[in-house]
Amino acid sequence: MPLAVNLRHLEAHSIRLEGSLPVEELDIDTHDEVIRVRLPLEHDLEVQKLEDGLLVQGDLHLVLDCECVRCLKPFQYHLRLDNWTCHLALQGEDCVAVVNDCADLTPFVREDILLEFPRHPLCNAECRGLPNTSIGKSKNTSGTGKTEVGSSAWAELNKLKL
Repeated sequence: MPLAVNLRHLEAHSIRLEGSLPVEELDIDTHDEVIRVRLPLEHDLEVQKLEDGLLVQGDLHLVLDCECVRCLKPFQYHLRLDNWTCHLALQGEDCVAVVNDCADLTPFVREDILLEFPRHPLCNAECRGLPNTSIGKSKNTSGTGKTEVGSSAWAELNKLKL
């Protein structure tokens, strides 16, 4: 069942929507090898009817199964949208679709969740990458704390004669 609200119920008072939305209903297809959505979306929302639209406020929480882009270690990323607010117009060009007096909030929730996905998921900020590789490590051969001049990409570019 999608995240929907009956507009007739909103005539008298605001409605609170609390619970979880299955992954199938959320319909997020990331096409990403490092981010997968497996667990349901937890939501606690309050919907109010305004003169020309709906005001939706509340909290959204989704746990993503990620793979670190540096070390390839699996980890969970907790995506939280606290104090999430969305205004949905009931009339006009960008109005919310109303079917049988019900407005579906799912597309708007999905859009804001996708915008909050991590661009390059890291297991932690200090991740050094795969073990036994030179990625993220400086080549120090002299023991003085300075890197070799020839080891950098800039040194290779400086060798070009243009």
